[in-house]
Amino acid sequence: MAHDSYVFCFLVLAFAGLAGCSSKPPTKPAAAAPDKIQGKAQVDVGETTALDASLNAGGPSVYLVDGLSRYRLFFNKSFEVDPGKEYIAHGVYAQKAIDAMGDPDQGKNGYPLAASCNSVVGMAWPGLSFDLADSYSTSLRNKVKRFPARPVFLVTGMEAVSAADSAKQKKDAAAADKEAPEVSVPADKQRALLVAGPTVLSAPLWEPSGGTARCKVVIDEDGKIAELDSGTQLCETVPWVQFSYQPTVKGGHPVRVNTEVEVRFDPRK
Repeated sequence: MAHDSYVFCFLVLAFAGLAGCSSKPPTKPAAAAPDKIQGKAQVDVGETTALDASLNAGGPSVYLVDGLSRYRLFFNKSFEVDPGKEYIAHGVYAQKAIDAMGDPDQGKNGYPLAASCNSVVGMAWPGLSFDLADSYSTSLRNKVKRFPARPVFLVTGMEAVSAADSAKQKKDAAAADKEAPEVSVPADKQRALLVAGPTVLSAPLWEPSGGTARCKVVIDEDGKIAELDSGTQLCETVPWVQFSYQPTVKGGHPVRVNTEVEVRFDPRK
């Protein structure tokens, strides 16, 4: 009886093993959908450093501005845009991907890790030669540096917003302008209307010397910052959602305001 039991167990195990060998390999998880951003293109020909040129294959610095978000675009081949035109970019938002990976060293070896930047470049542009991938990874890390990071977007595809959509946007903008006119207000006059918002901040790790940033913004009818029009990289780190102004009124109605906000960044000690 015992012999029969051993034989039965052996047959069961053998059958299970054969079933396992004949089963299909586990399905590989689908690749994550690429990030997508849309905004107005800005071109800065004034950034002439080798690092900035490396982000556009030797071309000028290119940004997409979406409200308060200003993304520095990183191309693996030169790409020309028309300043002020709307574009949709597909690719990898570097900081989002790096944050998802995490930093096991908790910043002890700098942020982000070189391995994280290597992975981000591989996600955006798989199949690059080792030397080229290493060069792109180095450029990305030098641009992002430490937390809080500069928003860099690795572009895998980009297209201009269609003429029909542009016409609709202009129509919508015209309607908005009709409902809420826009006026320009000098920085010192607008400063007097500030209700809340930090005008002095600590310099970020990637620019420890600090300085004064003069940021062009649009303030909506409720006194909130609606758009970051332009400014230095420091402007991107300002917590604009914390700013509040007394609404500007013209002809008895609130209006949107074009102005400049000055924020001082104290040097890191």
